[in-house]
Amino acid sequence: MNELLRELCLSPGIAEGERAPDALAALGPVTRTPAGSFFCTVCPPKDGGPHILLDAHLDEIGLIVTQVTDEGFIRAAACGGIDRRLLPASAVTIHAEEPVPAVVCSVPPHIQKGDTGKAMKADAILLDAGLDPAHARERVRPGDRVTFDAPFASLLGGNVTCKALDDRAGCAAVLRAGELLAENKPACGVSVALTSLEETGGPGAGTAAYALCPTHAIVVDVSFARCEGAPKHVTATLGSGAMIGIAPILDRRMSDGLRACAEKHGIAYTMEVMGGSTGTNADAIAASRAGVRTGMVSIPQKNMHTPVEIVCPDDVEAAAQLIAAYVRDTFSEEAGK
Repeated sequence: MNELLRELCLSPGIAEGERAPDALAALGPVTRTPAGSFFCTVCPPKDGGPHILLDAHLDEIGLIVTQVTDEGFIRAAACGGIDRRLLPASAVTIHAEEPVPAVVCSVPPHIQKGDTGKAMKADAILLDAGLDPAHARERVRPGDRVTFDAPFASLLGGNVTCKALDDRAGCAAVLRAGELLAENKPACGVSVALTSLEETGGPGAGTAAYALCPTHAIVVDVSFARCEGAPKHVTATLGSGAMIGIAPILDRRMSDGLRACAEKHGIAYTMEVMGGSTGTNADAIAASRAGVRTGMVSIPQKNMHTPVEIVCPDDVEAAAQLIAAYVRDTFSEEAGK
């Protein structure tokens, strides 16, 4: 699991620049939608039979180049809901025709005016690639995506940290679940989708669901892990297993079924109750076509929307095991009878 997370996280993929991982192609022929999502069918659905979609979003937060200034600096805007408190002096890579290393400009606190504790404004992000204006314009163009330079590292306690664990951890879970279901096929269709553009509004999931026309879906995303200052009632401890979602947009029978399945198979889990929409791909998929019965499994994560996100690989594996067990139990030949 650690190696799969490493491979997924270190591959750049800001909105509209997502790349299909090798692990998806290992499950079957991969199709790319016009909106940039990738999917493959692990188990072909039978006519009129159930077809379950396993979804996680592939895009990561980052920046997008908007201008090269007359001084040779590179102006950029946020691409996704980035935590702007961490921007100053961050190391980044501009994904031009050839990658360009750069840093986010930072004014030394000694000469700053006013409140130095304020977050950088979204329209005031400047990058320094060490280039003069002419060479900067040759190498960098508006629209180039920018990712944060953050290594994949193992922490004490079995946890890992990197950029893009939101939602490459979810991608790892659905890929692993797809692998388990390919080994022991259920009596239903199964498709795995790694969808685009979630961090910038979510059209990738809705269009992928429309194309695949599933009867059921399970969406995997990250949610809030317990940390200093975070309220306990909306968080889960790292290492506590998968988080099973309950929300008005989610199918209650699937939520109850996921919980019963976790208890039956001894899979670690906690419950996550939301009073409205989930703020994830589940909202778009549930409303696709005439509606899709949708469940949600989340992975606890610290430091969300930063280059140093933290998850526990055991939680990712728990999510995968839960999904595979639920699909097999719910859509077995016996259950169908």
